[in-house]
Amino acid sequence: MGGALGMTLGSLLYPAMLGVQKVGSAPERVVATPATGPVTEADRGFVVAVRSAGLWEYPVGQKASKKGTTKAVRTAGEHLVDGDASLDAACRNAADQLGITLPDQPSPQQQSFESRLDGENGKQFDTDMATTVRATNGQLLTTIASIRSTTRNSLVRALADQANSTVLDHITVVEQTGLVDFGRALAQETAAPNLPAQDLTPPPAVAGRPRAVLTPPANSTVSASPTVG
Repeated sequence: MGGALGMTLGSLLYPAMLGVQKVGSAPERVVATPATGPVTEADRGFVVAVRSAGLWEYPVGQKASKKGTTKAVRTAGEHLVDGDASLDAACRNAADQLGITLPDQPSPQQQSFESRLDGENGKQFDTDMATTVRATNGQLLTTIASIRSTTRNSLVRALADQANSTVLDHITVVEQTGLVDFGRALAQETAAPNLPAQDLTPPPAVAGRPRAVLTPPANSTVSASPTVG
């Protein structure tokens, strides 16, 4: 998707982030009116997208922190785990208050990112991890800016603020590895995913199954997430 930070909500009809289907056919349509402000289709799609992103990136961070071949890669993995756990807690809190149903698995495309990295080791893993995380977070950063500038819901604003800080940190630490293939990352950010809609849609949570929770590390340095923006 890519583009300037001033993109319109209408442009969010194209995937809000790599691996996630469009937010809806009418992004400005109000779907709920809680005390914290109106919630639009775009707001709801954003909350789901944040959850889905963490569900694939968190385990990748765990892998990077263990099998990264350089200290910079292992440090990047630690940042992914810590940031995604904190952001996921904020996402679940916002979703509960806004009545938004969250997935417990990432989209099939996002699962394919994780599966590919599972099968890689050494320098190949390091480079592919850094490049894929840079691409997905680069695209999400643009979406965050659009949602933050248009949402009328204070909880969504707070989530967007925390997501912005987390994503900027993740972009920074993977760039500091010196392994990001920027040509491939930017192409992945801007190219249309040649995949059916079902591959870009996180599967619905299974009724009665415990909700997936991204556990923060014992030495977490991320501060508690806000509940209201």
